[in-house]
This record gives sequence, structure tokens and C-alpha cells, in this order.
Amino acid sequence: MLELVTGTIQKLTPTYAVVVTSGVGFYVNISLNTCEKLRENTETTLLLHEIIREDTFDLYGFIDENERTMFRLLISISGIGANTARVILSKMTPSELAEAIMSGNSAAIQTIKGIGGKTAQRLVLELKDKVGFAEGESKIISSQGNTLKIESLSALVMLGYQKNAAEKVVDAIMQESVQHSVEDVVKLALKRI
Repeated sequence: MLELVTGTIQKLTPTYAVVVTSGVGFYVNISLNTCEKLRENTETTLLLHEIIREDTFDLYGFIDENERTMFRLLISISGIGANTARVILSKMTPSELAEAIMSGNSAAIQTIKGIGGKTAQRLVLELKDKVGFAEGESKIISSQGNTLKIESLSALVMLGYQKNAAEKVVDAIMQESVQHSVEDVVKLALKRI
């Protein structure tokens, strides 16, 4: 998987940037918050999240780890895809969104275009226990178990398994008391699916 790209921003729009490195241009989808921190013809590093499907290969870029973590949490929710997550992160910063989630303020989330009442409530309900702040910092944290689950589910979905079926198996594996790596969870899940 691609982790990051460092290069010169050849083109910058509110929704994507073209980052050129070693003669190769990467089309990277970005949020408005990331766009505001970038400048054309400057060198930058974007953290990446890639989504590979049979008909597309998309890269999503983030200026910092907080935004990428929040993006990954958002797309783990049923009904919220990558583009919807990007719209959410264009309207609210990761820390504003985490604050709204922790305080149960679904009305603030509902002000985002395309997010209805039910989706906003589901977002708050499912992410309330998954987001928090590191003490004394504005860094968004998610528990190791949640990160492990998200990465394991992502790997299984990329391998072609249905998200709901994979999630049940991953949850069962994670309830076992043994500590696992993503690779261990995926190997165990492949044996049980």
C-alpha cells in the first residue's frame, strides 16, 4: 500500500492536487481543509489512503495524521463512502468533528451538505467510543483495537469479501484475548470466512 507521496504540487484545486515526483504525477483527492494548507509549485508531503476496486484506483491525500485517521474512521461506517468523508472533512476540521462526535452534537454534523439526520446520528453513535484527544494535545486518537479492526476490514474488503461478513469475523477474532497484528487478523479471518 502507498503510505505517502512527496513531490511538487503541479496543480491544485479545492478537490484534488496533482503531485509530481520522479517524473510521475499522482492525482490525489483532497479535502478543502488540506487544500487551504497547500500551494502550487511548492514541495509537500501528503499522507495517503488508497482505495482499490475492480474499476478504479483512487488516492486520498491528507496534510496530517489527524485528518487521515478521521477519514478512515468515517469510511468504516456503513453508508459513508470516501467522497462523503471528504465532504465532511471539507466542512469541519478533524478536531471540530471529533468534538461534535464526543459531545453527541449530531445537529452540527447534519449541517454538512448530503448528511441527513439518520446518518449524523449513526456517525455519532458509532464513533463516540472511537475518537478522543491525546492529553494536552489536539491530536485525535483512536484505540489500537479500532485501528486494528479498521485496517483488517479494509484489507479483507480489498480482497473481495463483503464488509458485513468480514466485520463479524474480525469482531469475533478481536474478542479473543490474544493480541494480534493486522496480518494475523487477516490470516485468521481468511480461515473462518
